[in-house]
Amino acid sequence: MRICSLLPSATEILYALGLGDSVVGVTHECDFPPAAAKKPALIRPRVDPHAPSDEIDREVRELVEHGESIYAVDAELLRSLAPDLIVTQDLCHVCAASPDDLATALTRLPKQPRVLSLTPHSLADVWSDIRRTGEATQRRREAQALALTLEQRVGAIAAKVARSVSRPRVLCLEWLDPYYVGGHWVPEMVASAGGEDVLGRAGEPSFRVSAEEIAATAAEIIVVTPCGFGVARAAAEFSAAPLPDLWSDLPAIRTGRVFSVDANSYFSRPGPRLADGVALLAHLCHPDLFPQPPSASALCRL
Repeated sequence: MRICSLLPSATEILYALGLGDSVVGVTHECDFPPAAAKKPALIRPRVDPHAPSDEIDREVRELVEHGESIYAVDAELLRSLAPDLIVTQDLCHVCAASPDDLATALTRLPKQPRVLSLTPHSLADVWSDIRRTGEATQRRREAQALALTLEQRVGAIAAKVARSVSRPRVLCLEWLDPYYVGGHWVPEMVASAGGEDVLGRAGEPSFRVSAEEIAATAAEIIVVTPCGFGVARAAAEFSAAPLPDLWSDLPAIRTGRVFSVDANSYFSRPGPRLADGVALLAHLCHPDLFPQPPSASALCRL
């Protein structure tokens, strides 16, 4: 089977199911596992991913307002790769090529491949998508085992924190200029880790908030998780912007419990490593119960 993945999380799932050799095309963002980055890139961005947050936001809004896609599909490369299966999504067009772009590219293929679209809104949806990917690739047993392992790992963390009397108030900032808070599975991750997400809405998209709304949250922990950023870039973006004066009374600011994390690996992508993200949040919320983060390089105190 020849598989093209138009989504970094799908690429991770495919490799986790032992299908790396079957993956013939990926996106420019598919960097995990490292072997995936060596595959031909079918998707290229129409915005500068290295620009400051406010510039990326401006470019994205302009494209959306003009009805243009944020990504371009290399139709000729797709044709030459002749996939049997394409894995994509219809959840967030800032994260992947739009269905219209893919549909246009598919019209150039002499043989129409099967298209599997993943649209998760919760952790359960992500585990279900792993199983659906296994069904589509004849890896049903491996997918079931992986999904069950991830479910049990998150369940064990939730069971352990359930015994704690405290549930710290957590603010997850998914974008910094303007401010956005994490949605979909992120509030559920916070809850599973024993915290209370002060603004995010489980199962719903991320949304824009004001500095005043953030100041009113009494957040005890701030987790800086800019979508698609690693820990170093998240830290740099947060440190470069002066904090609003009205944030000075936030418990998280007063106690120094502000952290940048590797959002690109553990929060933004709806794949297997979300379980590591839950473990990371559990360490931040309950360091007495989880004294070690899943990865020493996954976070930085700001």
